[in-house]
Amino acid sequence: MGSKVKIWIREIRAPFFTGTIVPIVLGTIVAYNQTGSISWFYFALTLIGGLALHAGANVSNDYFDHLSDDDEINNEFAAPFTGGSRVIQDGLLTPREVLIGSIVSYLIAAIVGGYLFIKLGPVILILGVIGAVSGFFYTAPPFYFVSRGIGEVIIALNFGVLMTFGAFFVQAHVFAWEPIIASLPVAFLIAAVLYINEFQDYSADREVGKNHLVVRMGKEKASRGYMIIMMLTYLSLVLGVVTDVLPPFALAGLLTLPLAFRAVRVTFQHFNDSPELVPANVSTIMNHLFTGLLISIGYVLDKFI
Repeated sequence: MGSKVKIWIREIRAPFFTGTIVPIVLGTIVAYNQTGSISWFYFALTLIGGLALHAGANVSNDYFDHLSDDDEINNEFAAPFTGGSRVIQDGLLTPREVLIGSIVSYLIAAIVGGYLFIKLGPVILILGVIGAVSGFFYTAPPFYFVSRGIGEVIIALNFGVLMTFGAFFVQAHVFAWEPIIASLPVAFLIAAVLYINEFQDYSADREVGKNHLVVRMGKEKASRGYMIIMMLTYLSLVLGVVTDVLPPFALAGLLTLPLAFRAVRVTFQHFNDSPELVPANVSTIMNHLFTGLLISIGYVLDKFI
């Protein structure tokens, strides 16, 4: 039993759930800054629903990457960051089990979303449908979003803007631009996490027609694209504060600039060397986590100081 649980933790890629936790925490804290209260029950439901959607997307992508032979022919992956969970390839779960796991995850998300829809109205339903459709069809037919070169945009939209705004709306029950602007650094950074991970998967992805931005540009040009994403991250944060949409304390997010510089330097030097690029994978994930949390802390400080 214990080993099966470990296998499923690996399959859903639970260590990367920070991609969901960070925007939900941020959206909740922005709402707290405005309203002065938090519904912990709604926060818990939002987190469960968001994590279920995240798990469903991860697991379904594993399934369809197996069908396309993408993960089977990938011998340059840098575990655990790229190349999928590998549970099918290692014989730990069957493709059927993985597909069922994805369906169960989406059902959990649907149950939570249905409850929030009943309590809070159609906004939650719309956000949930967008998340489920884009997550499942990221690598699935007939849309193959990632192969159309818009995967990074979809990830930024779902795991940045929509999750942050959704968490805000669940607490505040109103539309506002502030959580959307606050989400932009997190959105750019989660796109950067996906983007940098695509370098190690480049050859296999190109072979099966998974034509994301790194495949379309080539690794050398894509390394410059990575730098641009990082620049947009901090530019969006500064502009949010300068225009008085975000509180000055949100600039605490700038404390992660050294992580960004390190990741950019490593990417420029080792864009064509999968093992040597791993520090950039790690730094990007850490950058996303700490930048989002620091902005959230900035909002808390703004509330009390």
